[in-house]
Amino acid sequence: MSSQPRLASLDAFRGFAIAGMVLVNNPGSWKYVYAPLDHAEWNGCTFTDLIFPFFLFAAGLALALSLANRTLAGSDRFSLLRSLLRRAATIFLIGLLLNLFPAFQLSNLRVLGVLQRIALTLMVAAPLVLWGRWRTLLTAILGLFGLYLVLMFLVPVRGADGLIAAGRLQPGQDFGAWLDRLVLGGHLWARARTWDPEGLVGTLPATGSLLLGALAGHYLAAPAQRLRKSLGLLLAGLLLLGLGTGLDAWFLPINKNLWTPSYALFTGGWSCCFLAAFHTALDEAPESFRARARQLCLPLTIYGMNALFLFVCSGVVARVIQTLPAGHGLTLKEWLFQALARLPLTPVNASLLFALLFNLSMFAVAWLMWRRKWFVKV
Repeated sequence: MSSQPRLASLDAFRGFAIAGMVLVNNPGSWKYVYAPLDHAEWNGCTFTDLIFPFFLFAAGLALALSLANRTLAGSDRFSLLRSLLRRAATIFLIGLLLNLFPAFQLSNLRVLGVLQRIALTLMVAAPLVLWGRWRTLLTAILGLFGLYLVLMFLVPVRGADGLIAAGRLQPGQDFGAWLDRLVLGGHLWARARTWDPEGLVGTLPATGSLLLGALAGHYLAAPAQRLRKSLGLLLAGLLLLGLGTGLDAWFLPINKNLWTPSYALFTGGWSCCFLAAFHTALDEAPESFRARARQLCLPLTIYGMNALFLFVCSGVVARVIQTLPAGHGLTLKEWLFQALARLPLTPVNASLLFALLFNLSMFAVAWLMWRRKWFVKV
């Protein structure tokens, strides 16, 4: 059997996710942010709340396609598993170092974070994707969701307010927050201190988000069928959107900070819909249209080829400009934002312009790496 050809839609979709992540993480001022470019305060879902699940979905999609090709080529599954676990450990370590930078103070180090969650989901998902077929992955997703619901709704714990109860899904009162305080103590998200948006229990349904991407990878790698692959993705996306919305209306709110199963299903639905659009234009359209679409999406493709490196790079640059003094008691970021704020723009538009320019600077890095064929693999 021959290996699967590289999907242009995967690179573009992954590039869309990382470009979106850089955009929403770097406004000129957090005081001035358009609502869709900020997280929902607690329950609910904005455009920003879609970005991290998109990245996990893309990671699962890439994992399934890559492992399918490598196992077809005769690679040993146990060797592949060791390689994936080493990769996950490296990503976790990079996340820790990023949290340490630039102060390097262990006393208040946040142990968890975006990269750490990616690493933990990869550790859980790797053996499932290596040895399981689509039914195994679907069963694992349901099992992860079920375990999460049992822990969150049936196990009474002491909340941050001292009250012992089960099923409280308010900040700092749920089982996940209790476990994070027990295991990690003071090494939680500094803005909350009693809970962490990338907490340990939330990793269970977050792994489900990655496995939904792996299911999409199995589907796209399957032999061609009468139904166009993009149409199948769209129908799956609509089904997941319906399930997530239904759970939200029934008893389980869509909540990014808790990464509820309803949130995983809802964002998985949007992931399928966006991927379907990219797949239609870049992989299934007639050749002339496909070539034009790939040219238009080339910036996203360039972004997607070094996605993890660019996320880390953007985090380092953001921390540097937030701490580097620029005189008159201002940091470099504050000085730059004030310069933009003097333009004939409202504060929120000046803040958005800063985010766009920051994103453009990261794209310049991505373009240079792409031109020189520098692809950083972890």
